[in-house]
Amino acid sequence: QVQLVESGGGLVQAGGSLRLSCAASGRTFSSYAMGWFRQAPGKEREFVAGIKWSGASTYYADSVKGRFTISRDNAKNTVYLQMNSLKPEDTAVYYCNVISDYNDPTPLPTWGQGTQVTVSS
Repeated sequence: QVQLVESGGGLVQAGGSLRLSCAASGRTFSSYAMGWFRQAPGKEREFVAGIKWSGASTYYADSVKGRFTISRDNAKNTVYLQMNSLKPEDTAVYYCNVISDYNDPTPLPTWGQGTQVTVSS
């Protein structure tokens, strides 16, 4: 079983930046691809970015490509999401999870509490 704790969200103005962190425990973190997802009110959960277990390959949704960067530190069991040039449409609760592969967003069934990101215009 894996436990996931997301942090780093907050309120930021459009054009600003935030760095999200996801601390994982309970499994061999470095063996698994990890992904970031987000869910805005009234919308389905969306796959935002994925990273291979080694960090060698990454995937981004078109909506965030060029603005967001996913990275990981296997020594710290942590995955990050650097978000730059934020837009109001990025407002959502952001979640991380283990995924099947960096570009295959099949997640584990258990989710963390997420972290709220709010971008004001």
